[in-house]
Amino acid sequence: MRLPATLALLLIAAPALAQDEGGEPPAFDRPGLGFAPTTLPRGSVALEWGLPSLERDRDDAGSRTEQYSSDLTLRIGLAEQVELQAFSTPWNQLRVRPRGAPSQRTQGAGDSGLAVKIALPTASDRHALALLASSTFATGSRDFSEGGTQYALGASYEYAFDDRWSGALYANATRGAGPDSVTWSPSLSLAMTERVSGYLEAGFTHTRGEPGTALAGAGLTWRVSRALQLDASFDLGLDHDSPDLQAGLGVSFLFQ
Repeated sequence: MRLPATLALLLIAAPALAQDEGGEPPAFDRPGLGFAPTTLPRGSVALEWGLPSLERDRDDAGSRTEQYSSDLTLRIGLAEQVELQAFSTPWNQLRVRPRGAPSQRTQGAGDSGLAVKIALPTASDRHALALLASSTFATGSRDFSEGGTQYALGASYEYAFDDRWSGALYANATRGAGPDSVTWSPSLSLAMTERVSGYLEAGFTHTRGEPGTALAGAGLTWRVSRALQLDASFDLGLDHDSPDLQAGLGVSFLFQ
C-alpha cells in the first residue's frame, strides 16, 4: 500500500482509537530536536510517525545531497513515570547530485532501537524533567546504518512561565558505533490556542574529530483531538558545516 493511502486510512480511523477525556492530554515527543519531559499514563500507547523528514546539504565541490526519511516511534506507558519506546526508520532515500555528473539514488531501511524514559519528581507543576536512555542496533541497510550498536542518554527539562509560554532545555550524549557526540538545544514554546502550539528552537552538536554544527528553526503542532496530533517543523543551518535544511511533517496517535 502506498504511503498516502496508508496515511488516509490512519487519519480516518484515529478518532475511534482513543476517547476524549477530561484533563490535559499526554504530550507527544515529536516534533523538535528534544523530547517531551513527561511520560505516557500507564497502559497508554502512542505511535509517532514522520511523513517524511528531509535533510538537504551542499558541499564545497558543489555536490547536493537530499535525504528523505520516514521514522516510527512506538511509546508504551509501563508504569507511573516510566515508559518503553521502540523506534526505527524503515524507509530512507538518499539522492546525491554531483556537479556536472548524473545523480545517484539509494534507498533502504535505517537502524532500530529501544529506549526507556523516566519522568523525575520536581518541586512544582511548573517544572518537568525526564531522562531517556536508548540503544540503537545496526539493523539497517549499509548506506543508512551506523554499522554497530550506539548508546545514548538524553535529558529534557521544561519550565512553564504561565498557561501559554514555556521554555525547555534538551541535552543528549551518544557513544558506541561512530564518533561520540553531544547535542544540546534550548527552545521556547507558545500555546496559541487550545489546540495549536508553536515553538522556536536552536540546536548545537559537537562530534569528536569533526566540526561542530548549529541549527535554528521552528515548528507547529495541531492537536486535532486527544487521539491525534499533526505537526510541521524546519531547522536551518547556521554555519558552513551544518546541513542547509532539515524539515518534516508528522502525525501522532494516542491509544488509551
